Amino acid sequence: MGEKSEQKKQLILETARRIFMEKGYKDVTMKDIVDACQISRGGLYLYFSGTQELFRAVLDADEAEADDVFSGAVSEDAMAADVLLLFLKEQKKEILRRKDDLSLATYEYYFAHGASQEENSLRGKFEDAVGALSQLIEIGIQNGEFYEVDAQAAASNIMFALEGLRICARTMGVTEKMVDDELYTLMSGLVAD
Repeated sequence: MGEKSEQKKQLILETARRIFMEKGYKDVTMKDIVDACQISRGGLYLYFSGTQELFRAVLDADEAEADDVFSGAVSEDAMAADVLLLFLKEQKKEILRRKDDLSLATYEYYFAHGASQEENSLRGKFEDAVGALSQLIEIGIQNGEFYEVDAQAAASNIMFALEGLRICARTMGVTEKMVDDELYTLMSGLVAD
């Protein structure tokens, strides 16, 4: 793919991302993308066969750009509790963010199309996060920062709670205090005095 072609594909992805954020997944048509990009229908179909393929490409691009709060953001000598707190603060920002978010479209996509366990990027991200949190909790236990708990179960509990907060934020709304209370409860079950 040439440079000009790559630039056009990037324009399509960025525009599609914005439209999916605004409308969700199920209400977006290829015509919406054509109109927003100001390109021909055939020009769009050179790159993507439909909204399903286009949304998958948007998700893939988002995952490639995602910031990993466990690398680079924390010094090597940081305490496990500090790393966990930073992770939870980032999650809080994401939960409370009302714009620039693909979560509604992502849920709609998976409800509409389902996916095998291997293809489900939500499951993969969830399991990766549980694995990283589990390792972090193990380190905290070894350092005496965290209570003796089943690290895998605690990590799963944190991720299920965060996912529940994320869904509640999109469906019924949550306040900052509600999120803070839940995060405090998660931390207080781990952090040793």
